[in-house]
Amino acid sequence: MATRRHFLLTGSVAATALGLFPWFSSRADTSVETFDVTYSDAEWRARLSPMQYDILRKEGTERPFSSPLNDEHRDGTFSCAGCGLPLFSSRTKFDSHTGWPSFWAPQGDAVATRRDSSFGMVRSEVHCHRCGGHLGHVFDDGPEPTGLRYCMNGAAMTFAPRA
Repeated sequence: MATRRHFLLTGSVAATALGLFPWFSSRADTSVETFDVTYSDAEWRARLSPMQYDILRKEGTERPFSSPLNDEHRDGTFSCAGCGLPLFSSRTKFDSHTGWPSFWAPQGDAVATRRDSSFGMVRSEVHCHRCGGHLGHVFDDGPEPTGLRYCMNGAAMTFAPRA
């Protein structure tokens, strides 16, 4: 039979465990990173839509299959919605059936990665090299030639078709 004492003890143990194991809910500390494009939080909020702000600046995620860019198949370039840096060519886009725009390679050094140990798992978070905006994650289950799947939030990018 669960008593109040049992409930309080269990809650204390759980809170202590979460404090001792910050990997369960922590993101990478980006306070030491510097980027070429920087704005104050208020300026980012003014420049971006609420969804773009949540994804790019707060490391949020859009619902799968909600981005029009998931179904974008024209020849062109996908760029950062925060700073306009070209990130991915449509030539590297593929249908991963995950609900997010996926690519097998970025353009040059347009993106960087860092360790993301949120939600009790370790992943490689992908961010814009120029402004630090969160784009999504990269996984090693993609197609050849790289074997990588850059699973990106469509709201974190814009698309410009080739003329």
